Amino acid sequence: MKGLVDPWAAVIMGAMSGSIPWYTMMVLHRRSAFFQSVDDTLGVFHTHAVAGFLGGVLSGLFAKPKLLEMMYGTDMDFGTGLLYGFIEGKMGRGFKQMGFQIIGAAFITVWNVIVTSLICILIGRIVDLRMNEEDLEIGDDAAHGEEAYALWGDGERTRIPRLHINPSLPSFCRRRLTIPMAKQEMRP
Repeated sequence: MKGLVDPWAAVIMGAMSGSIPWYTMMVLHRRSAFFQSVDDTLGVFHTHAVAGFLGGVLSGLFAKPKLLEMMYGTDMDFGTGLLYGFIEGKMGRGFKQMGFQIIGAAFITVWNVIVTSLICILIGRIVDLRMNEEDLEIGDDAAHGEEAYALWGDGERTRIPRLHINPSLPSFCRRRLTIPMAKQEMRP
């Protein structure tokens, strides 16, 4: 976004990228059965995926042709923001740029799903990624001693003592691994 949109467009983008993720986290999350089944206590989906997607798509909407030329030069084959494409009668270029933005967002989404899945598989082989069912019945906030995003009285509750949950390692991590070290010569 930096350097590609006018200041007025940046203000609109900032307001939308702040308020829409908040709305999806605080309102839609509570109404959606899908979001209720996902353990996202920190609102990572809303703060990163929703806000990032909005930033990319809104850049494709508000990108100013003169600023694009200054940033990338005149020899680049780029479109213009959809809004300016409409104003200048070059809708094809506006849709072209919006297509680039949506393809970019789709690529980033697929990349994140693949890389995050691989990271979770790797970490899952070392430690458990999920609390056991017994501790989940007590509640995640009881285990950590706090509630994420406790706003407007949502966090008011009676004091619950913290659980003392010992981390457990999978069996293949419990055996001792020895790594042979090469002897180093001692120099005076």
